[in-house]
Amino acid sequence: MIDPQLLRKDITAVAARLATRKFILPVEQFNALEVERKQLQSRTEELQAKRNQLSKAVGMKKAKGEDAAAEMAEAVQVNADMEAGATRLSVLQTEIADFVAGIPNLPDESVPVGKDEKDNLEIKQWGSIPTFSFPVRDHVDLGGPLGLDFESAAKISGSRFVVLKGQLAKLHRALAQFMLDVHTGQHAYEELYVPFMVNAASMRGTGQLPKFEEDLFKVPRKIGEGEEGEEGEEGAEERIENFYLIPTAEVPVTNLVRDTITAAEALPLMYVAHTPCFRSEAGSYGRDVRGMIRQHQFEKVELVQITKPEESMRRLEELTRHAETILEMLELPYRRVLLCTGDMGFGSTKTYDLEVWIPSQNAYREISSCSNMGDFQARRMQARYKVGNNKPELLHTLNGSGLAVGRTGVALLENFQEADGSIRIPKALQPYMGGITSLKPKA
Repeated sequence: MIDPQLLRKDITAVAARLATRKFILPVEQFNALEVERKQLQSRTEELQAKRNQLSKAVGMKKAKGEDAAAEMAEAVQVNADMEAGATRLSVLQTEIADFVAGIPNLPDESVPVGKDEKDNLEIKQWGSIPTFSFPVRDHVDLGGPLGLDFESAAKISGSRFVVLKGQLAKLHRALAQFMLDVHTGQHAYEELYVPFMVNAASMRGTGQLPKFEEDLFKVPRKIGEGEEGEEGEEGAEERIENFYLIPTAEVPVTNLVRDTITAAEALPLMYVAHTPCFRSEAGSYGRDVRGMIRQHQFEKVELVQITKPEESMRRLEELTRHAETILEMLELPYRRVLLCTGDMGFGSTKTYDLEVWIPSQNAYREISSCSNMGDFQARRMQARYKVGNNKPELLHTLNGSGLAVGRTGVALLENFQEADGSIRIPKALQPYMGGITSLKPKA
């Protein structure tokens, strides 16, 4: 979340910056909460002073053998008023925290102001867009004879799932392994294996909750007596606790630093993880219904960096370049786009999208989104670092796909298709495919 002190210092300026993201900040609502908070805190201080005064008076009267009943009765009322005030203040602070949790991150000054994707800024293009001497087919038509099976997936699960068989299953596995090897061997990321289900605290930490709950797959689970739940407490009575299937490895990987203080000399932390991702795609009906572009279950190789604030923008360039390297090694034409304020994700302060060329659509399509979250997630997670004996400071977190495995497969099928339906294998991937140079359709 953004720093609440920014709202208290200059809410008008914050509202103006958020307006460029198409977010209307309820200024009057926040101001009303703040007025009541200040009044309660001021009243609490007055009551504390009154209680101290009464306590001293009672002590003096008792020392003199005088009756202190009136002062003691007044002290009881003061304590009751303080307790009621503390209860209301606790509720109010929760309301303020919930209010702030619903505010998106502030865009960096380098982000172009715009309304939607039409206002995004193309930074560069790489590679030559292929030309074909035959009618271009999309990945669905190409994939059928190679092992792409949507009918079986629909039977066992439903729409927006896929079964990959034979050559395509091997291609999918090869792509993930290739990406991991490049990021660990050439880019110095540490590979992680992480849970595919997380608790609500983890989802809150990276910003998926509470705002995006409808986009998540929720798994209710009964926590029995004596079993450890989300807050790490044992012996609690039986209850239902919600787990969530991860929408991206960003969630479990970034939450590794939740509620921790990292030594400055250990930074940056650089992690890579290959996981399935699960998204309900709520509100996306009618979009990309054909093929593998928008699925409920897909896989990504995710890059996460955790760093000092002064290094985070440089690290964003580095992380984005790492993702670009995969596309270049696979000989896939792409472009880098700087998202405008109106097209950025909720938690990002600056985002580059990498878009790969899809011949059947005659367009670039997103294959990676690389974002600097600033201290937005770190404040939610209380993820901090410390230099020597100095006071701990909030970390900056970054993440990006390096890459989405399924969409990379789609791009390979379409960009390297031949007239007979076979698919050329780029040279860098051939060792991961047992040395074969092309996929051949079944007769």
